[in-house]
Amino acid sequence: QLQLVESGGGLVQPGGSLRLNCAVSGGTLNTYRIGWFRQAPGKEREGVSRISTYGTITEVAASVKGRFTISRDITKSMVYLQMTDLKPEDTGIYYCAADLEPCTSLCLTPDRYNYWGQGTQVTVSS
Repeated sequence: QLQLVESGGGLVQPGGSLRLNCAVSGGTLNTYRIGWFRQAPGKEREGVSRISTYGTITEVAASVKGRFTISRDITKSMVYLQMTDLKPEDTGIYYCAADLEPCTSLCLTPDRYNYWGQGTQVTVSS
């Protein structure tokens, strides 16, 4: 059974940076596509960024474009979300998710992913 464990969240001031980590176990990372999602209080879960199975395609949501970058290290079975110039509206619980099936459209929607981590809290506040 694939397991995903997020880490790296915390409290950061506006304009600051964080790197979130997603440790993948129970499966081979380069057979899964991975997505990062977030959920703010009272809001629906939204897609932030994703990386394709072979790592050749990445996508970021418009709200974080130019500030967030997704990457992965196959040798360590890790996926990262580098977040810079953080804003209060970036506050929320961040989840990584995975799926085996190829995705050709709407790949940043939560229902396209079957495996989920427990999440890590990110709070952006002064």
